[in-house]
Amino acid sequence: MIEEILPPGVRSAEAFDDLAPAPLFPEEAALMAGRRQRRRAQFATARACARRALAELGLPPAPILPGAGGAPRWPDGVVGSITHCDGYRAAVAARASDVSALGIDAEPAGPLPRGVLGLISSATERAALERLGAQAPGVCWDRLLFSAKESVYKAWFPATGMWLGFGDAEVRLAPTGTFTATLRPATALRFEGRWLQRADLVLTMVGVLAGCGCGTPPVEHGGVAGSGLSPGGAPGLAPGIA
Repeated sequence: MIEEILPPGVRSAEAFDDLAPAPLFPEEAALMAGRRQRRRAQFATARACARRALAELGLPPAPILPGAGGAPRWPDGVVGSITHCDGYRAAVAARASDVSALGIDAEPAGPLPRGVLGLISSATERAALERLGAQAPGVCWDRLLFSAKESVYKAWFPATGMWLGFGDAEVRLAPTGTFTATLRPATALRFEGRWLQRADLVLTMVGVLAGCGCGTPPVEHGGVAGSGLSPGGAPGLAPGIA
């Protein structure tokens, strides 16, 4: 499913449960020691997805441990991103020579908890969500905004090592299945991304092509089909341990 919104050169793998065998490297197993079974299974499936994506690039299996801020550390010369939520796990990877920054996020297709939208959005973004809601009421626009900012952060932090608050990324969502994000730090990069809502999931992706200071070009198809970080009061975007 996620491959529908990925740019060329990006490989992906996804799973909708934790039923398939997903062995961990010893370093990864040590990281999960003492965690609840559900969290260990989620982590293992996500890592299995990551290794499948790396295999698509012709790379051997390797441990994928969290680095600074909890973001996954990928093999040299590779950029990637991992996401998981209830009923979905996915990983994407690309050669750094093709893609310089990459971020994905998956969220349940439902409204954000009460009070969260005000913490993660600007007045301009909230006004835009109202207009989009009138135009396409079947889309979970508030959850989509949250997910888009998560994807932006997951692309931004590994590339820069700089934290990014929710208010530092102004996101413009489009009903065509695309979005843009203007960042307020000094680099003032403008990311472009893609989104998809299908069944009970919202997916977003940001990919910055190598040698380009912007995101991937827009796609022509729409993002609605058929119709990580917990949002609970976090002060800024943070990847956690994916």
